[in-house]
Amino acid sequence: MADNVRVGLIGAGFISDIHVHAFANHVRNAEVVAIASRTSGKAARFAAERGIADGYDDYRRLLERKDIDVVTVAIPNDLHCQAVCDAAEAGKHVICEKPLCRTLAEADRMIETCARNNRFLFYAEELLFAPKYVRAKQLADEGALGRPFLVKQWEEHDGPHEPWFWNVNRSGGGVLLDMGCHSIEYARWVFGKPAVKSVSATMGTFVHGDKTEGEDHSIVTVEYEGGRIALAENSWAKGGGVDDRAEIYGSEGHTRADLLHGNALRTFSRAGYGYAVEKSGGTIGWSSTMYEEVWNYGFPQEMQHFVDCVRGEAKPIETGEDGREVLKIILAAYQSAGEGRKITWPYEPPAYGKPIDLWKRP
Repeated sequence: MADNVRVGLIGAGFISDIHVHAFANHVRNAEVVAIASRTSGKAARFAAERGIADGYDDYRRLLERKDIDVVTVAIPNDLHCQAVCDAAEAGKHVICEKPLCRTLAEADRMIETCARNNRFLFYAEELLFAPKYVRAKQLADEGALGRPFLVKQWEEHDGPHEPWFWNVNRSGGGVLLDMGCHSIEYARWVFGKPAVKSVSATMGTFVHGDKTEGEDHSIVTVEYEGGRIALAENSWAKGGGVDDRAEIYGSEGHTRADLLHGNALRTFSRAGYGYAVEKSGGTIGWSSTMYEEVWNYGFPQEMQHFVDCVRGEAKPIETGEDGREVLKIILAAYQSAGEGRKITWPYEPPAYGKPIDLWKRP
């Protein structure tokens, strides 16, 4: 495939800004040609500020364009399913941001629609491309740690990057759905994506009860076949900037990766800085100012991989099926926290409207 992959963005918020930076500065054989946001005028402003040719108030106008090969979906969770299906029906490959969606029925519809139209459905889990985390997995794969039996992953800060996530009717849940998906999939990937045996969890709303019904701190334990355990701890209740770490324990050793602090500037600011101050004030006071944040988080490498797949040069390592499995584990975690018991496999969740309903029955 000689020509560049032409990309359309659906959504003009925090994550789309990261996607634009990744494509513009790091990704080969790809160019962003259009963006859509249903907030009137937002896409046009976003496009003008970032040198994108066209901005639309309706993503369906973007999908009508025959020159767009792939779209990214970075909009509120309750809108993922329809946007992904519309994109696939329009002949576009789809990169869907996490979490994949809010229900297994939506996941099945998204997967089926993309398959029927012979389109890729990529699940955007950037931690699988973050250089430090990739190196940690390489150590495990090379045998340096012996037989891996435990993976811990934390992602913690003081609140979501977009305010809509406080609303559980839009998001479907709290921090577990927002960031637990990262922790769960990283461990699952390190282990080689084995079958689940059981899930247990505890969670609560400890700090942000004035903003959300969702949990702002969660701890999830996933037991996999073959004597392997994953621990996912996630928080919207921890100030001081983002804390993102992973540890892998094996029979012959262990390794620890601190995504931010090893290559960050320790900064104190009364005014705050960057995008986070506009949304949450997360950079006011002490924080770790990350160098090349987008690269260290793996976004450019992730987008390069997906572009290579569209060009027929690679096979995807993260698909809609992976996003569905992560969602299923999250559903079991909400049910475990709600019922105070371990949830064992095989597992099918009881009837629910949104994931958090399995923890807090409406």
